[in-house]
Amino acid sequence: MFGYRQEQDELGYDSNTDYTTTGTEGFYSMAYCDSKLKIFTCNSNTSLAHRIAEHIGVPMGDSETLAFSDGEIHIKLTESVRGCDVYVVQSTCAPVNDNLMQLLVMVDALKRASAKSINVVIPYYGYARQDRKARSRDPITAKLVANLIETAGAHRVITMDLHATQIQGFFDIPVDHMLGVPILAQYFRSKQIEDVVVVSPDHGGVVRARKLADFLKAPLAIIDKRRPEPNVSEVMNIIGEVKGKTAIVIDDIIDTAGTIVLGANALRDAGAKEIYVCCTHPVLSGPAMERLENAPITEVIVTDTIPITHPNPTSKLKVLSVAPLMGEAIIRVHEELSISKLFEIE
Repeated sequence: MFGYRQEQDELGYDSNTDYTTTGTEGFYSMAYCDSKLKIFTCNSNTSLAHRIAEHIGVPMGDSETLAFSDGEIHIKLTESVRGCDVYVVQSTCAPVNDNLMQLLVMVDALKRASAKSINVVIPYYGYARQDRKARSRDPITAKLVANLIETAGAHRVITMDLHATQIQGFFDIPVDHMLGVPILAQYFRSKQIEDVVVVSPDHGGVVRARKLADFLKAPLAIIDKRRPEPNVSEVMNIIGEVKGKTAIVIDDIIDTAGTIVLGANALRDAGAKEIYVCCTHPVLSGPAMERLENAPITEVIVTDTIPITHPNPTSKLKVLSVAPLMGEAIIRVHEELSISKLFEIE
């Protein structure tokens, strides 16, 4: 169970607010009757937004996200937000540009409607993979998106498992960076799997894999990928002992699933008896579902930061909700409490 516990003396209850303590998936939250806290959403992940609002105990803000015939975005706020602390839940997932523009227009509408504070809750931050100049004349679109969000009028960003943690520094406003590892760790603990080894699919994911390994008290292995020459298939080597063990491969994003499937094949060839795959952001584009279905993988565990819209998702898919975590983050920001407690697991 996550280490967060709501305590009356810590919160400093306001006599004008009615609080009810509730529990959901290891979290404790409050049902608010506070008219100054409002949750809004656009079109990218409405189901998650409603789960977050339900967890907190506030009604979903009344708005419409429309488009003119030429595709221009139009936002209609059908309730007052004057003087309110507003939280806008919007993942910038596919269609990325439409969802990003919806977020920017929503923020601008809230600013012009005199909201006291505008907090954008971005479970999945699109364009995060372009966080540096990998080659000459490359753009840094992760920084560009940060500039757009700030210019639109956002006062704070709450996001989850950025592809590169340094993206937090691209903002000149507060950024609360939530982690998906505790949610995934809690799931694997509940399965009580024996002889576990946590596997990073590449060198860049070692820090994330180490956190999961620490939670599960398991050893760590790394898949070493290299391309010996152009147009030659990648050679996969395993650093660490996986023979006879149950491997849990963790990544932040699964896009086309090419890397994950190559890694699963390499683990099978190295003698792993069972292979689980998990990630926070299930982009799952192109041939991803088919690849995962045909790969030597027992289960694919993801979160709902991105909605699963594929008409035929793989039978191996298991979706965990981040709504309790994001809901607790919103409560703690609103009550000016520490966010770090949400990263704890008992």
